[in-house]
Amino acid sequence: MTEQPPIVFVVDDDASIRDALKSLIRSTGLRVELFGSSREFLQAQRPDAPSCLILDVKIPGESGLDLQRALVAAGNHLPVIFITGHGDIPMSVRAIKAGAVAFLTKPFRDQDLLDNLQLALKRDTMRRAQEAEIAILLECFDSLTADERKVLHLLVSGLPNNQIATEMETSEAAVRAHRSELMQKMGAASTADLVRVSETIGAVLTR
Repeated sequence: MTEQPPIVFVVDDDASIRDALKSLIRSTGLRVELFGSSREFLQAQRPDAPSCLILDVKIPGESGLDLQRALVAAGNHLPVIFITGHGDIPMSVRAIKAGAVAFLTKPFRDQDLLDNLQLALKRDTMRRAQEAEIAILLECFDSLTADERKVLHLLVSGLPNNQIATEMETSEAAVRAHRSELMQKMGAASTADLVRVSETIGAVLTR
């Protein structure tokens, strides 16, 4: 399935700034959607594509910082670039600590915005790829039988086949069969691959 092209969301209550940003962003070949408030943005149906949010700090209703907090609380990792004419150092520090890619003070250079835009989209593309890989690993893990999962656990704990067989009260031949099957299901070419996959799955399941 082909990934949709990247898209940039702009939330700013100033229509002239929205239009200027739209022209600038479209000049680079990117898609862009404009919103005048946080509520408008949150209520919109957004495409499933690599994306980022250009967000004014001072907007009607919920502020830009409020919107960022709401997104983080909802588990939405959309990269944010703040733009503001009223920023200060504590505000910018708070935004960056919450995960913002950049905090730009108006008037800013077009190239500064575009550079941070590319960084944000690259970050989101990488995040989406990692999440897709994890989803596949979890699907593969779900396909394992109870015995295969036990072999996996003991194998990544460092036990050889004969000790795994003793632990499971079965034969080494059965362990080798389970090991071969689980490696095939998990797409692992070696024990090292299984350890890496197991650590990834464990980190996800214990979040």
